[in-house]
Amino acid sequence: MTQPRSTLVSLDDTPWYHVVSRCVRRAFLCGHDAHSGRSFEHRRGWIADRLKQLASVFAVDIAAYAVMSNHFHMVVRVDEARLERLERDEVLRRWTQLFSGPVMVQRYLADPQRLGAAEMKIVDAWVETYRSRLADLSWFMRVLNESIARQANAEDGVTGRFWEGRFKSQALLDDQAVLTAMAYVDLNPIRAGIAKTPERSDYTSIAERTALFRAPHVNEEPTPSRSSRTKVRESTRRAKTTASEASSLPVAPRRTAPQAAESLNPEWALEGLTSAPLLPFDATGRSEPAIPFGFEDYLELVDATGRVVREDKRGFIDGETPPLLERLGIDPDQFIRTSSHMLRQFGSVIGTPARITARRDARQTRYLRGIAAARKLFPHRAA
Repeated sequence: MTQPRSTLVSLDDTPWYHVVSRCVRRAFLCGHDAHSGRSFEHRRGWIADRLKQLASVFAVDIAAYAVMSNHFHMVVRVDEARLERLERDEVLRRWTQLFSGPVMVQRYLADPQRLGAAEMKIVDAWVETYRSRLADLSWFMRVLNESIARQANAEDGVTGRFWEGRFKSQALLDDQAVLTAMAYVDLNPIRAGIAKTPERSDYTSIAERTALFRAPHVNEEPTPSRSSRTKVRESTRRAKTTASEASSLPVAPRRTAPQAAESLNPEWALEGLTSAPLLPFDATGRSEPAIPFGFEDYLELVDATGRVVREDKRGFIDGETPPLLERLGIDPDQFIRTSSHMLRQFGSVIGTPARITARRDARQTRYLRGIAAARKLFPHRAA
């Protein structure tokens, strides 16, 4: 049964989420479509660029991502506290990078001194509405998916729905769940057979991180993936020009109440957004926000797990068990199995048995799928 988004995304329980969004049409989101014979490879760049651009506006940090042929994955951290520190003008500045806003907000941004006390109350009501939306995963996904669909529809010369009705999300209740979800996302191209190694899997966070990691130390020729990114940007600009023309059509005037619908800014405006870096690693736990693991440990984990999954040798890791698995009490054999089909084994939440049980009790429900998988994956945390 479909659950309300408010029960799936609860920042009181956890700021970490695994998100999946799938294309609804038979035509591919990205890659080469054998059915139509067309290549949509350049659309991977649209998604990889846009999700990091939106991360600079929303309080949503990207820990991992992978853009596949007809869907994409992300592991994100929603930082609601970050927005509480923002002043009125900064909240409005961020929101109006995405939406033009009602007339009252536009008047305030043009000349705040011209507004009276009653008008300022209206502006402040909008500010609180926008502050809430900027920490809302559903709004982040709405803007991301709408902007990609708009470009793809313009390129294909069609209208209508491009994505499935709702994105899927899984709450990551603890560090073990975050680790499992990130490895699952970064290894998607390996399991799909479209990449041989994680560092060469284009449009994934693991490839982006390793490229940045190697850059200061290795003086090497550009790799094929880097060269292809240049070509992707050129084709993307051409496609986005068409999309921006379609998006610049006049829209109906908007009401000034916080409940009014707003139209997303045209593509040429969104293209000017700055990109936020990926969420950093910090095993010490001193940085906030950060991924609570060591980067080198994570690379070792992904590499070892990737080799086993690719060679279909479940239950065996070639070499020593990654230190991170030992520290978190994760069974390595079960981790490899889980990383191959995490979505099927777990439901709307991922975590240790104790955390899943607590979430079940908080929801006042009788059952949450995944408790058996959690007991196998985290045998030392079963209590």
